[in-house]
Amino acid sequence: MADFQPNVKTDSKVRSRKNLLKMDMTPMVDLGFLLISFFMFTTNFNKPNVVDLSLPATTESRGNEIDLSNSITLILGENNRVFYHQLDQKSLTSDLLKEVSFDKFGLTNLIERAKKAAKNPSIFTVIIKPTDDANYKNFVDALDEMALTKSQHYGIADMRDWETKIYDDKLK
Repeated sequence: MADFQPNVKTDSKVRSRKNLLKMDMTPMVDLGFLLISFFMFTTNFNKPNVVDLSLPATTESRGNEIDLSNSITLILGENNRVFYHQLDQKSLTSDLLKEVSFDKFGLTNLIERAKKAAKNPSIFTVIIKPTDDANYKNFVDALDEMALTKSQHYGIADMRDWETKIYDDKLK
């Protein structure tokens, strides 16, 4: 508790000693905690960012094969690396698995060029395949690229065994 002692002069006059003024700080501490708890309950905390991802209502397969000229496959790898191909299992080799960057002149231009070169650009499909080494930020960046390039047809798939083998060969 706080104590207050007035200055006592030592002169010839005898003064009566006044009682010490004592301040009790307990109500002030209580008020402080009430204010802190009030502001904690009334503030808005950061809301989590949500990625708009629309998936089909059913999971049954339509049996439609995607033509390779109307699609591009993006493989999200480790250390912010992105690889792509437009080939099938027989044609793809580690030399033909190309790498592109996430910047404006890399992935965005790649998707736009592939869409223009497609036989039917209205059904152009981007297939995103994250590896086990890819991080979540890269996955969100790839989904952002779908919005930037206005790609309405895109899918998320697991890597096939033959793609994993070629990806591992490319990293060696």
